[in-house]
Amino acid sequence: MSAQKIFTYQQAGLSYTVTIYQKDGQFFADITVTEGAMDVNAVYFGDDTMSGPSASLKGPLNMNGGGSVYEGEQVQWDGALKLSDPGLGKVGTAKDTYLTQGETYTVALPIGSLDEIDFFGVRATSTTTPEGSIKGVSGDPETVEDDPLHDKVFFDYGTDEDGAPLGGVFILAQAPDNNPYNVPSLPEGTEPTFQNYVKHFESLEGDIASVKSVVFYETDRDGNPQETFRIDAPDGGFASGDALIDAYNAAIEAMAAPDAGENLMASLSTGLLSDDAPYVDDSEDMEPAMVG
Repeated sequence: MSAQKIFTYQQAGLSYTVTIYQKDGQFFADITVTEGAMDVNAVYFGDDTMSGPSASLKGPLNMNGGGSVYEGEQVQWDGALKLSDPGLGKVGTAKDTYLTQGETYTVALPIGSLDEIDFFGVRATSTTTPEGSIKGVSGDPETVEDDPLHDKVFFDYGTDEDGAPLGGVFILAQAPDNNPYNVPSLPEGTEPTFQNYVKHFESLEGDIASVKSVVFYETDRDGNPQETFRIDAPDGGFASGDALIDAYNAAIEAMAAPDAGENLMASLSTGLLSDDAPYVDDSEDMEPAMVG
């Protein structure tokens, strides 16, 4: 998941969220109604600096008055986009920009960075508010940071009572040109986040309950995979893919903590640091990855 800014708006009869994100080099805004309905006619956006004139659309799509104020402070709009004319017309509620609860409309934004948007405005008519229209202004967005990306992940099934390896599954972020052992890789175009690795592992009929540890690798300057950290399963194993992802998220949060310590990246488990030696990656010399 790319970094996101999430704005919220709520008043009697209507609430919505606006999620700003980047995908394939372009920035977008997903406008999602969470209660009520509205016809989104225009959007406005701007940062928290004041310089030059404020952007404005003519006629009924303007944000004059309350549409340029957030919590008592004046907002200067840096850009505005018309999406539709007011009024549902002949198509009625089938109009593309008319959104009911749970529906989303996506707008491409002409910006180069999330830093360019600290306020987001929505000019909407045919709303379920008492007034029937809004000049909605949202600020103080929630910022969701990028998910870490991984070059390779190993789902390790551990060893038996005699110390013999039980196997596991290596998954690569990208299929290599030369792959004699058919090591699995994420589907082409899939972002190599851990959530996507888990999803692909399960699609290969991998057994989450049998996973004893998960080992993460990054590629060094010479093109060799190096272990960065690992997650060890709790007693009884991981109950599900979601439980494994929750353990991963907790590990990432622990690493991001100010007092995490320099050695935390080297060996990490769910709640306990491990003193085990780093896992040796021999996937280039092993038989095809075992699944299940």
